[in-house]
Amino acid sequence: MPKQEVPLTGLTRYLPEGSYDLVIDYIFQYKIELTVTRKRNTLLGDYRSKTGDKNHRISVNGNLNPYNFLVTFLHELAHLLTFEQYGHRIQPHGKEWKAQYSALLQKAIDRHLFPAPIVEALKQSIRNPGATTCGDTALLRVLKQYDDNAHQLVHVEDVPPGALFTISGNRVFKKGEKVRTRYKCQEVSNGKWFLFNGLYEVELPR
Repeated sequence: MPKQEVPLTGLTRYLPEGSYDLVIDYIFQYKIELTVTRKRNTLLGDYRSKTGDKNHRISVNGNLNPYNFLVTFLHELAHLLTFEQYGHRIQPHGKEWKAQYSALLQKAIDRHLFPAPIVEALKQSIRNPGATTCGDTALLRVLKQYDDNAHQLVHVEDVPPGALFTISGNRVFKKGEKVRTRYKCQEVSNGKWFLFNGLYEVELPR
């Protein structure tokens, strides 16, 4: 899916029921250029601050399920709100951003936009929001349960130790040991080691 600006009337297919008005209000209030992108394995969304004649820009991966799409949008919106208040004087995911993000999540929870399992995961995340949704394993695990193809996906954590798996670009890895919250895996072609989130989507050799 190429990067594209989404017509406002087309947003409903990306969002949970009942959340359209909330998102549209944010878009109009802060003059946000919202774009939907193809799948990015290590990035679910992105924010670019307004500069010169360019408005605030937020991009969100178009392959996300509606609940994940909304959470990712709110994550990036929190960056916008902290920029409006502090500019570039603060850390990107410091206490100011965490406060904004937590408040946005709570507002969405109060509007009953998420099913109960996601609400519980979000309440845990609100206590100390992660820098990325990808890095918040507990929240990401619950959000992925609502993917249309959830039962078909293979994640690094599902791969047996010592087995091979493939990622985009036909890169082949051998799964190694778990190091804290990630898995140490060796790329077969060059012997280099990489750390993978257990929920990173992969393919198994046929």
